[in-house]
Amino acid sequence: MSMAVVGLVAGMALGFAGYFGGFGAFLLVAALGAIGFVVGKFADGDLEPGDFFRAGERGGRPR
Repeated sequence: MSMAVVGLVAGMALGFAGYFGGFGAFLLVAALGAIGFVVGKFADGDLEPGDFFRAGERGGRPR
C-alpha cells in the first residue's frame, strides 16, 4: 500500500472522528494513530528502542 493511500485513510478516519465525535474524538484518533505508526515502525525494524533514549550529537560537539 502506498503512503498516499495510507495518508488518505488516516485523513478520512480523522475526519469521521472529528465530525461524529467532536474534537476530543479527533485528538484520540490522532494520538492512537501516532502510537500505531511508531509500533508499526518497530515491527518493520525501522526503529529500535535505543533511538528514543540515546543522546544525539547536537552542534557537532560530543557530550
